[in-house]
Amino acid sequence: MQKIAIIPISEQGSDIANVLQRELHAKIINRSEVSKKWQQFDAFVFIGAMGICIRTIAPFIKDKHEDPAVVCVDSLGLHAVSVLSGHVGGANELTNEVAAILGAHAVITTQSDNAGLWALDTFAERFGWAIAGDDDMNECIFAFVNRKPTALLMEICDEGTTYLEKTLPEHVTIVKSLEEVDPKKYSLLIMVTPYSLCAPAGLLELHFVPMIASLGFGLANHPDDYEDIYDEIDEAMSRIGVLPCYKRYCTIDVKKDEEFCAMLTDDLGEELVFYAAEELAKVEVPNPSKTVEKHVGTPSVCEAAAILGSNNGKLIVPKVKGRNWTAALAIDYQYLREQKGHIEIVGAGPGDPDLVSVRGRKMLERADLILYAGSLVPKALTECHKPGATVRSSADMTLEEQCLLMKQFYDEGKYIVRLHTGDPCIFGSIQEQMAFFDLEGMSYHITPGISSFLAAAAELRSQFTIPERTQTIILTRGEGKTPMPEKEQLHLLARSQSTMCIFLSAAIVDEVQKELLQEYPEDTPVAACYHLTWPDQHIYRGQLKDLARIVHDNNLTLTTMIVVGEAIDNRKGRSKLYSKGFSHLYRN
Repeated sequence: MQKIAIIPISEQGSDIANVLQRELHAKIINRSEVSKKWQQFDAFVFIGAMGICIRTIAPFIKDKHEDPAVVCVDSLGLHAVSVLSGHVGGANELTNEVAAILGAHAVITTQSDNAGLWALDTFAERFGWAIAGDDDMNECIFAFVNRKPTALLMEICDEGTTYLEKTLPEHVTIVKSLEEVDPKKYSLLIMVTPYSLCAPAGLLELHFVPMIASLGFGLANHPDDYEDIYDEIDEAMSRIGVLPCYKRYCTIDVKKDEEFCAMLTDDLGEELVFYAAEELAKVEVPNPSKTVEKHVGTPSVCEAAAILGSNNGKLIVPKVKGRNWTAALAIDYQYLREQKGHIEIVGAGPGDPDLVSVRGRKMLERADLILYAGSLVPKALTECHKPGATVRSSADMTLEEQCLLMKQFYDEGKYIVRLHTGDPCIFGSIQEQMAFFDLEGMSYHITPGISSFLAAAAELRSQFTIPERTQTIILTRGEGKTPMPEKEQLHLLARSQSTMCIFLSAAIVDEVQKELLQEYPEDTPVAACYHLTWPDQHIYRGQLKDLARIVHDNNLTLTTMIVVGEAIDNRKGRSKLYSKGFSHLYRN
């Protein structure tokens, strides 16, 4: 969290100062303290005349990469002005935040911000990138903001490159290799790559190095030159053509007490992960060693550790030997742009296309194949697909057909979204698919979604946990074709009198009601929620004794959520959150 100082120049700004102090968790100081505390705070917010602000800070200004951010707010709180260290020092961002708190107008004069262009000098800190190359950053920025033709070469895929692709200015062209970068056509080359590349002569070059790799290493016992090993590994990688791009270091756990490991963590602040010999021995590597296995119980340390540290990624640099060390480098497949497929299992939410997560929407926009559960997920959710994407419903497909279709696209290096209703981990039927992916060694990940039980609470305008009445929510289903575990029979779960959300059970509602009445009073509130958040949503309220009749009379189907419990429409419970004397954790 930033350390922010608030300086009210006059009594008139004291109310504004108090508001900003509370909202920004800042400290109010006197103007006379600025000289002593200039290096102690990340940002200063002056409240008063701009001239006084400027005269106060003028003697201390050195460089935009060192100076704290400075913002000036007029004493009426009408305008918030970015004064010093614009986007590099965070003044522009703080200006917008202060303006939002006060309902003021944000005044920002940075050209790139006002032109809607990238703030190139913020990317390293923003995306965790390093910067390589000798060209002056200001020259590159000058060419870029003046819209000189720019080539963009991205050899990896991460949060930063996704942002660049989505916000690409008109004067920037994405290229796939240096061969496409014609000096007669471009003035500036921006690269995002861990590899050592040189721009063609005559071009300005801005080279960002993404910190995405896992470096696995092995050590001789207690090497005397341990202080040199860090630089030696970097030099060895550079000779191969890979720049230092390590997000973590990895090795075998028997090296925990080595001085080199202590230096990595204590002196250099690097992330260091240790693996047991049993874990390392399970990893298939190109250069196993019987000697290594004899001494530490695994045929590989550096290569196996690099692969494990990269989430079983690709080995970019096989074992390299130094005098007292070995090293290897691997990168998680999610960062690679090469032809390797990926499957993202995405939770679609309860139905309304606006209720899919922001991340899920990005995945849908990126996908080459969207395979959606057509009987449960509205097709409208897929309409954000990119041109040329394939969109298929799995409603009439067998599990084998679904898996084979996804594998077909996967083997072509495509990006696949498997779109499931609600949250895929709740009755999502994804276990069988993941078993197939595991068997085939396929890369996949899960993006969670909003479950229909949360939509039920929202549409019922009910808090499902009521202080001193019910503090538990049970998500379950009735026993249909798939048997329920003996300990999870509905009548046993009902003993807690918790709020119960019952999925997939409208077709067996008579049996559900019978089991629930064994424990819940017959006048317990219930709600049958059909197609939650869909255009044809219907919600039927009543009492438990009438639940089966409600479902039958309205011809409700499997896409109905049944909610049972006194939390429905309950307004009697009162949380201690707003009680006098209650303090939030971060204020303690």
